[in-house]
Amino acid sequence: MARLPYLTRADLPDHDQDLLKRDIALNRLLAHSPGLARAFTGLAMHIRHASRLDARLRELAILQIGWLARSPYEWSHHVRISQDFGCTEADIRAIGVETAGGDSALEPLAKLVLQGAREMWHGPAMSTATFDALRPHFDAEALVELTLIIATYCGLVRFLGTMEIDVEPDYMPYLLAHPLPA
Repeated sequence: MARLPYLTRADLPDHDQDLLKRDIALNRLLAHSPGLARAFTGLAMHIRHASRLDARLRELAILQIGWLARSPYEWSHHVRISQDFGCTEADIRAIGVETAGGDSALEPLAKLVLQGAREMWHGPAMSTATFDALRPHFDAEALVELTLIIATYCGLVRFLGTMEIDVEPDYMPYLLAHPLPA
């Protein structure tokens, strides 16, 4: 159970009803801070729908952070979302293989994106070698987007864990199909 109550539309004034347009646990908790909720939603929608970064690579980076954080909420949501953006079952399974130092069937660029995400998770930053290896594949805008998306999700999983945000029943099948390690 979350550390703060989940708000419903009935709890919100008319001018804040839009905060629950996507009625998920994260938004229901963020609604306690309407201004922050709007800013966060704007960033999230830009990441998902306006970023120039390849969507599959973006989702692999986000999944890598969810896996490393052992974040049931982030992992289950992005297992589902990633499938809408071209990630396959094999791609999703490859996250655990690559994290454990194994060799998956992912192409070299995807492996490099995952490596960069792992380095940023363990901090304090992506290594110069990994960043330089990514340069030939991305322009400056995409490099900024990739690193900021990874950094954003490093922070988000910490927020989710601190607030103990619950996985909604609609997302549990994704967690069950692709369980996180203990």
